[in-house]
Amino acid sequence: MIKSVYIDTSVFGGYFDVEFEKQTKPFFNSIKSKRITILVSTILELEIYKAPEKVIDFFESLPKEFIEKVELSDEAKQLAETYIAEKVVGKISTADCQHIAIATINKADVLASWNFKHIVNLERIRGYNSINFREGYQMIEIRTPNEIFSNEEKG
Repeated sequence: MIKSVYIDTSVFGGYFDVEFEKQTKPFFNSIKSKRITILVSTILELEIYKAPEKVIDFFESLPKEFIEKVELSDEAKQLAETYIAEKVVGKISTADCQHIAIATINKADVLASWNFKHIVNLERIRGYNSINFREGYQMIEIRTPNEIFSNEEKG
């Protein structure tokens, strides 16, 4: 059972994107109806507040009782640096690695993303999880929003 979801910035943008909105809107409806906690990091907030106004407004409209703020701790920074040092992704993807590290350390049930290049990518997921396993962390489920609640009827 999913209790918490770490959502990266691409999913909030996907709510308004022609390519992703048909899968993203039902995802957020499922989050609300199931009362699932959204883990929101300081990294996410920094990225959201650089997004278009409609994305910011949507983010700010989410019921506060569904949100748990999580920090980019020194532990998360170190884990993200390990992903880069082990060449799971390049240094240009530091923020993406920080999202994954924060979700891992805070034991998110799943990380939702539309970022296929650096996050929702089988080779990269295997890389992140091999490091997590070696370093004593839980494996992180990384999925697109439409995979998380795929057995439910889409609106």
